[in-house]
This record gives sequence, structure tokens and C-alpha cells, in this order.
Amino acid sequence: MKNLLFLILLFLFIPNYAQNITQSKIVVLPIVSNGIEYSTSKTAEAILRLELSKFSNVEIISEKKTYEIVSEGECTEEECAIELGSKLNSDESLICKLNSLGDKVIVQYILIDVKSAKKILIEQATSSNIGDLETVMKRVAISVANKNSFKENVQIGNIVAKESEEVLRRNSRYNFGVDFGYLFPTSGHDNEIKVFSLNAYFDHEIENYAVGLMAGARNGFAMNIYGNYLFSPTDICPYVGTSLGFHWVQHDYFDNYDEFGIYQNKELDSHGIELGFKTGIRVLHTYNVQLFINFEYIITFNDYNDKAFVFTIGIL
Repeated sequence: MKNLLFLILLFLFIPNYAQNITQSKIVVLPIVSNGIEYSTSKTAEAILRLELSKFSNVEIISEKKTYEIVSEGECTEEECAIELGSKLNSDESLICKLNSLGDKVIVQYILIDVKSAKKILIEQATSSNIGDLETVMKRVAISVANKNSFKENVQIGNIVAKESEEVLRRNSRYNFGVDFGYLFPTSGHDNEIKVFSLNAYFDHEIENYAVGLMAGARNGFAMNIYGNYLFSPTDICPYVGTSLGFHWVQHDYFDNYDEFGIYQNKELDSHGIELGFKTGIRVLHTYNVQLFINFEYIITFNDYNDKAFVFTIGIL
């Protein structure tokens, strides 16, 4: 009974599996370029062919056969692509053009169904420079193989420079995070060597800046607003900033003696306005989850003259 059930499932699975790996024959027509060096366009075409060959659902008409058919002139029109696709017995024809625009390279490509003469894809992508063209052509291959738009194929490692500036570096976003580490006193703080610190952040990031609210336990309770300048839109983002707020510092004793050792009959305030100067680095800055290292010098304007360095690591 078990063997019979296994055979039934196997026969049901095999047709579906075969359907999923059905290959489409594609003729990649010679890339036409405008204002681009011949060697660059040929390299771009070679990358496109290589990347397409990695997909199991794609069968590429050989370059030799393609160039034998396209022996004279260029094939940039849909009618020509359909005609050549029919001669080569392909299912689809791919037209690709490279156009120079200053330092940028505009990549335009059209994927056509040969039998129905319908356009499957009409896409355009921008390479900010020649060096970025390799990544763009790899993304074009993914788009053609999966038959989806260029923008849908953003993956780790294939983000182009234009997207790094315009997509991943969004207009604004909100972050919440925590960090932990140690406070190292330089003055006051009951002459402690180090004190554990735990802080929570509510962060609003817009272009080159991040502003937010910090609430933390750092030898007492502190709350401040802060602003950071972000030096980079990439995954590794150094920053500098300042903070201003209040710090209620915990003190275990009251040092009411002046510098001459004379007792002063007054109550000392442990709380006061706090000013901070910070620097650090955000890692994985373009992702939804960021890691960061923060180094800060804080001054609390109270009767104890509390000052300290704070070193923490955290997540946003």
C-alpha cells in the first residue's frame, strides 16, 4: 500500500517538475551601442550570455549561429527580431541597446515572443559608469530569465550605484534600537572605574542626518535628543553627532568638602543638563536591521561635575 502511494505521488510530481524546468530558446541579438566603445559592448554581451546560461529554464542559441544569420547590418527592430528568431527556431528574441549619456550608460532591452509577436518585457536600466555595467548586465539576465522587471531583482550583492543613491537610501525611515556597554568616568560619578550602560533609541533617518530620542540607564537615568551626521549612504556609514538632555546621576555619598577639606553644609544636586559629543559607525546601513558602535563623551552640569566616556554597541 505504501509503495502504491509512493508511485502515485511520484507520477503526480514528475509532470509538474518537468513543466517547471521547460526551457525557452532565446536568441540574444548582437548588442547595439551608441557612443560606447566596441570592446565594452562586446564584453557586456558576453556577460549577458554567460549569466543567462546559468538558468536551467533558458537555452541560448549559440553565438556562432546568431552571427551567421545576422551577417549584415544591425537588428534593432521588432520585425527583424521576430524574423531572425523564426529562422533560428527560437521561442524568444532579445534586443539590447547601450546608449551613452555623459558618464552614464542607459541599457534598454526588449524580450519578444517569436510566435505571438508580443513583447514580454520592455525595460530600461541605468549604469552610473562603465564599472557598474557588469552588475547591470547580470540583473538584465535575471530579468530576462524570470520574465520580470529590472527593479524586482534587487538582491544582496547586485545593487547598482544608482539604486544605492535613489532606492536604498530612502527619503526617510524610522528606527528603534538598543545598545549596551560601559560608562567610564573621568570626573565625579563617585570615582567609579566603569559602570554598565543600557540605552534605547527612537531614531528618524533622513538623507544625511539621523535625529532621535535616547533614554538610558547610565549610572542613573538619562534622556536626551540627539542629531547625527551620516557620512555615507552605503553599508558602512561613519557618523558624528551631539546630544542634549538631562541626566539624573546616581551618587552613593555626598562629598560636601571643599578643596581645602572644610565641610560645606549644603545639599548637592546630582541631576543636571547633559551635553554629549559622539562618533561611531553604522554597519549594514542599507538594510532593515543595522548594527552600530557608538563612542560618546558626556558632560553633566551638576554639583558633582560628572563627566565620562560612554562606549556601547547596539542594533537598530
